[in-house]
Amino acid sequence: MDKSRKIKSAIVYFILTIGSVIMLVPFLWMVLTAFKSTSEATQMNPFIIFPTVWRKEAFLSIISKMNFLRLYWNTLMLIVERVICAVLTATMAGYAFGRLHFKGKNLAFSLVLFQMMVPSQIFIIPQYLMVSKLGMLNTSFGLLFPGLVTAFGTFLLRQAYMGLPSSLEEAARLDGCNIGQTFLYVMAPLTKSSMVALGIFTALFGFKELMWPLVVNTEQNTMPLSAALAKLQGQFETNYPELMAASLLACIPMIIIYLIFQKQFIEGIATSGGKL
Repeated sequence: MDKSRKIKSAIVYFILTIGSVIMLVPFLWMVLTAFKSTSEATQMNPFIIFPTVWRKEAFLSIISKMNFLRLYWNTLMLIVERVICAVLTATMAGYAFGRLHFKGKNLAFSLVLFQMMVPSQIFIIPQYLMVSKLGMLNTSFGLLFPGLVTAFGTFLLRQAYMGLPSSLEEAARLDGCNIGQTFLYVMAPLTKSSMVALGIFTALFGFKELMWPLVVNTEQNTMPLSAALAKLQGQFETNYPELMAASLLACIPMIIIYLIFQKQFIEGIATSGGKL
């Protein structure tokens, strides 16, 4: 039995190692390309893996072209605002759908599920028209607008509240708590892990979102990192070392955040039962 378990463990670790290497290859390729010349990055025969000379010209060039401090700030503000709005609205909506009884609840929650089932791209035109009518194009509110509410977060928090025993609410009511006090002081603190998971997902989605920032923003002063990087790809020619150098600089803040909050990140993903 011990030998069989060791063989199974070795097979599992081997498969996981291969998967880890496959996932790391794009990141390593980005790092290597950032230090190549343009000819080395585009040469196919022979194929060049490592740069003959480790150049830093791509980094110097891209730093002079792009205001990374401003882009970092825009992205950070977008993530923070989306996380706050998503957690607040999803927590209240999830509690209402999970624990309260009111007319039309099932129909309203069906609409929430419908929003999760359809591609998000079909909402871009209506959302753009709404932001345009409000006069909020090229503003931070325009970037935040689709993230004011989240169907996924509502579903996630609803499931978390439904998993709590009803005896907690009954005890709170016997102690004189109304619905708001029961939610705020008893039920909401027990779903912190789900809130953390939602915050992690929202931050990741906000960091890598590309289409909406390109649609609603045309000024670089209000662009997040993802949209600014997309502008570097030319229609007829792309400077790949500069593009990879900019992508590497864009990844650094998220890597630092992950290293700092690694424990909370893993716990949040495990608690939610989701995967990226």
